[in-house]
Amino acid sequence: MIKILFKNSLILLLLFVSNHLLAQGLKGKVTDSAGLAIPGATVQVVGSKVGTSSDGNGLYALKFPAAGAYKIRISFTGYQTAEVAVQIDNTVKTMDFALQDTKELLSDVVVVGSRSAPRTNIESVVPVDLISTKDVKVFAQTDLTQILNFVAPSFSSNRQTVSDGTDHIDPASLRGLGPDQVLVLVNGKRRHTTALVNINGTFGRGSVGTDLNSIPVSAIERIEVLRDGAAAQYGSDAIAGVINIVLKKVTPYSFSSSFGQSSSSALGRDFSDGRTFQVDFSKGWAFKNDKGFINFAAQYLQRGYTNRGGLDTRPLLYSASPTKGPTETEAAFQARFASLKAADDARAAANGLDRNNMRVGNSDSKNGGGFLNGQFNFGKTTQLYYAAGFTHKTGSAAGFYRLPTQTTQIDLSIYPNGFLPFIDTKINDYSFSAGLRGKIGTWDYDLSNTSGENTIAFNINNTVNASLPTGTSPTSFYAGELLFRQNTSNLDINKKHTFEGGFLTSLNTAFGGEFRIDNYQIKEGELLSYSNGGRLIGTSPTASGAQVFPGFKPSNALDKSRHNVGAYADFEAEFGKRITLEAAGRYENYSDFGSNFSYKFTGKVKLFGDVSIRGAYATGFRAPSLHQQYFNNESTQFVGTNATQVLTVNNANPIVAQFGVGALKPEISKSGSLGLAGKIAKTFTFTIDAYNIDISDRIVFSSQYARERSGGVLVPTGVVNQILNTVDPLAQINSVQFFTNAITTNTAGIDVVLTNRFNLGAKSSLILSVAGNVNKTVVRSIQGSDKIESDASLKAKLFDRLERSRFESSVPKNKLNITATYNVNKLSLVARTVRFGEVTYLNAIDPNLPANGLPTQLDQTFAPKWVTDFSVSYAASKTWSVTVGANNIFDVYPDKLYIDPRNNENNLSGVSTSNYSGGLDNTSNGRFLYPRAVSQFGFSGRYVYGKIACTF
Repeated sequence: MIKILFKNSLILLLLFVSNHLLAQGLKGKVTDSAGLAIPGATVQVVGSKVGTSSDGNGLYALKFPAAGAYKIRISFTGYQTAEVAVQIDNTVKTMDFALQDTKELLSDVVVVGSRSAPRTNIESVVPVDLISTKDVKVFAQTDLTQILNFVAPSFSSNRQTVSDGTDHIDPASLRGLGPDQVLVLVNGKRRHTTALVNINGTFGRGSVGTDLNSIPVSAIERIEVLRDGAAAQYGSDAIAGVINIVLKKVTPYSFSSSFGQSSSSALGRDFSDGRTFQVDFSKGWAFKNDKGFINFAAQYLQRGYTNRGGLDTRPLLYSASPTKGPTETEAAFQARFASLKAADDARAAANGLDRNNMRVGNSDSKNGGGFLNGQFNFGKTTQLYYAAGFTHKTGSAAGFYRLPTQTTQIDLSIYPNGFLPFIDTKINDYSFSAGLRGKIGTWDYDLSNTSGENTIAFNINNTVNASLPTGTSPTSFYAGELLFRQNTSNLDINKKHTFEGGFLTSLNTAFGGEFRIDNYQIKEGELLSYSNGGRLIGTSPTASGAQVFPGFKPSNALDKSRHNVGAYADFEAEFGKRITLEAAGRYENYSDFGSNFSYKFTGKVKLFGDVSIRGAYATGFRAPSLHQQYFNNESTQFVGTNATQVLTVNNANPIVAQFGVGALKPEISKSGSLGLAGKIAKTFTFTIDAYNIDISDRIVFSSQYARERSGGVLVPTGVVNQILNTVDPLAQINSVQFFTNAITTNTAGIDVVLTNRFNLGAKSSLILSVAGNVNKTVVRSIQGSDKIESDASLKAKLFDRLERSRFESSVPKNKLNITATYNVNKLSLVARTVRFGEVTYLNAIDPNLPANGLPTQLDQTFAPKWVTDFSVSYAASKTWSVTVGANNIFDVYPDKLYIDPRNNENNLSGVSTSNYSGGLDNTSNGRFLYPRAVSQFGFSGRYVYGKIACTF
């Protein structure tokens, strides 16, 4: 009896305690729009420390300190944050929440080609791609440029190799245009470009882009890609479109780490290189009483180098090739050559000199940085917002191997077997933005200031200054630094008027102004990095400065600035529920080249249901960068036994004036687009947009204009000689190259994005998406100065066939992305295959003309390829998940470069080795077997990885 009473009392006590603990409570489930549970979602009582996370089944429970009115905020990365007001009494209430995927709704969108209210991407008046955190973190790509290359069909970027500073900053393209024709914003504010101008033989040669990889992926909430000319709204550079990176706000603790490496077979070898380790963190805190938030995110990425170089097929490594004697028979010459080669090979084997002497692939890289994003609310209408970021990146990339035979570029007492020099960089990137937005009467205002700086310091290692006395050269040099700094101040005001009962439903009016200051600097290197010590090899002079990258001289150093003032007006009107029209105009005045006025007209008409037709026409411009106006350097090359200078000169140099070339002008564009967008049956969305972009006065980086020689002797009547003699009568300058407005291009294409979601049951779903881009760029005209146009040889060097192919065919003409995501219970399987279209490389000298004596195969078209990625994720709990996968799971490589039969590695056995001629193929002496002058999808092969993530 006592036991029964005790047991009943205990039950009553537990019920009382349980009821007390759950009194004034809220419980329920957090799901997505399809009803699938979201584990790890944050459920927070706004303005207090009360909060929790949903469990593995999406369930949550909250206890409140007292009854009353509360506001609940529900958030999870990749979904739209929801806030709901609740009235709590002395009971436990049940309330479920369904979060909407950011792919379905664009709230708080900063860039949608409109300054009016946010819209979904299918309702936008211009085409906008939305890429959420889930899209960028599901696969193994860790750099933002590589992520976008596989996610966004109109975006293209690949890592470069053996291209100086471009090995460390990836050039990127949108709609087949140049890296400097897309504007990058962070939280809607202009992002500064890098300090690097690409002057080597890569895609984007002569351009200046933005280093997207300086922004940690862990800091990104979503990426908005506006695929439409928008210079009339946002200013210079937005000819191809705008990429806006939106930073995270209030988010749970998030930590992830991954490790992977190449696991590939190619060139008859197995590769296990490119080891990559990544770790990141992010957390966003909400202030009490809905006073704002602060979010901090950081990332560290360490990537090892890859090498897919071939064997150096030059017959002799230690001694120069002999010449056939006047009375020597061919058989005797071949026998003598074979004997020399046998001795040369024996010496190489004894000294360990490997014919696989290059490093052709991704550079070594270490990248660490963090971003702070926050907002403080003053009352209900005024906010102080800010964002600050810092990234420090180091890299090491190889140049061309210096053989012992190259005696004017080497000190054999230091490197008797030659050496592989390295260009090591230290890149620092800073940014800070702050602003105040609120209301003055019925007008919304936004006053902000954004500053950014990018610096690149060059250190050259495992090298020599060959001109210094034998045995005295250092093997490491500081070669100087590039710096670019930008400060932008903006004031934006807008007001939306609504009307009832008339034809005009609403009118959004926006005005704004901008003041921007740009600063570009070149800082000299140490003395020995560029000087000439006077050492001779016999009668031959030796090369000045550090091999592979001579330092910047005091004469190269500069500090140049400019400023510009801009003002815009933007009007957007809605006529009922079906018609939206917009007009925008922008005037800018630059201190260095003058003014520009751009305008844009857009419209959208809803045809039926959620299906609309939309179109736009715009003019735009791109201001020449300070880098293009002022970059200059010089290096030493040899003609016979004469050391001569190759100059990259800016347009203020009197040499350029002798070519009739003046100051750079802005590039001017005219663009139009027409599209169809909508939703059918609630789950299927589509956008189809065609575009046409004409650009005049595009800036190109000329080929080298070299002095003409005949038999090693200068031709006094040569045009280049006459030009250079006016400023260089002693003929110390051999060739010159410069920037100039020279070409007109047309780019046309179409973008298609299709997405459908299938609900397969209570705990499973399938999302299928197909996205494609087809584009074609044509150089319509080449127009040099009057001086250049008057001489065919000058015009041929201004923009040759190779440079033309960089503009017309060096990025894929089409790209197709097919992605399937299947979720069932705690498993998520994602498969993606991307078809990278063909690219074409043209030789600088036309091999199709028999008189040139070149193989026609020097012009190469590289076939389309499918690259497939696959990953499997398992959510072990509401906190932990693990992912394993492979990128390029089928180990696909691009087509190989053409190599002439006499130059391939099979000839290393000695057959006809004296007939070797490296100028007859595209492999640079057999060392580059995959294309690097065109940008398709890289050549590292299969990459396998594992990832662990924690969210709480």
